[in-house]
Amino acid sequence: MQRRKMAAMVMALMGAISLGATAQSSYPSQTIKIIVPFTPGTGMDTIARVVAPRLSERLGQSVVVQNVPGASGNIGADAVAKSAPDGHTLLMGANTMLMASQMYKNVAFDPVKDFSSISMAAYGSLMLVANPKTGIKSVPELIKQAQAKPGSINFGSPGVGTPHHMAMELFKLESNTFMLHVPYRGSAGYTQDLLGGEINVGFLPVHIAQSFVKGGRLNALAVGSPKRHPVALDVPTFAEVGVKRIDVDLWYAFFAPSKTPAEVVTRLNTEIAAIMRQSEVKDILAKAGMDASASTQAELAAIVVKDYPRWGAVIRTKQISAD
Repeated sequence: MQRRKMAAMVMALMGAISLGATAQSSYPSQTIKIIVPFTPGTGMDTIARVVAPRLSERLGQSVVVQNVPGASGNIGADAVAKSAPDGHTLLMGANTMLMASQMYKNVAFDPVKDFSSISMAAYGSLMLVANPKTGIKSVPELIKQAQAKPGSINFGSPGVGTPHHMAMELFKLESNTFMLHVPYRGSAGYTQDLLGGEINVGFLPVHIAQSFVKGGRLNALAVGSPKRHPVALDVPTFAEVGVKRIDVDLWYAFFAPSKTPAEVVTRLNTEIAAIMRQSEVKDILAKAGMDASASTQAELAAIVVKDYPRWGAVIRTKQISAD
């Protein structure tokens, strides 16, 4: 009887190994779609279109990019979450997914449980800047003025729930300040009014902000990265000026539906991570204001698990809703 049980266990184990080997050897068996949950021309779209032809070459199968925008990325993410978990439909995601899924009501997917982490793809950093008309030249000066006269300072963003908005809400929490939010419909109008002085302070991508700082049109206050950014080495981090826990880097990463075979996810991680390390890819993304990066599956999963409740706490505390 014992021998029969042992034999059955061995057969089951052999079957599982065989199934895994089959999944890996037959993958990919059809065109791979990379779903970008935003419009063409965005950072996510740029990364996906840089990776797609290189991934196609490495896998020996067509890889296409499909834009599925709507609800701050929720529609595209939901489509991937509900797709077949076979590695042929991938999500070009970002930390905005962790925010948007908690700002809308009745979101049908869970960004932590419904996706398998593949690899980090790139980072984008934000810089807090002030219009020179405010006279604010440092974070301590901003905090002092904002605390002395709550509501006397306004800040802008490209819209409710955007990384620029969320970064400032986190800053307000950590600095115990109150500033008025002026949301715009996109970056163009917001940036124009920040430069013109109608908006007092706000976050901008480092590579965009630094060009205005060098031209004397904006004052640099701090970068939202854990370390100083290579593009603006003279600008301090928030930690350096006494405000902790302000890591507001944007990150972009690849995901697959949960329950995608581990062997397939591992193969994708290997290929995508190798692509992100290519000097040509790094150069292309750098020109678009992003720093190419790669990670293990576990490293990306750990970031998702950490960031989801972190941004959720900000959203709940500040009662931010996109509905």
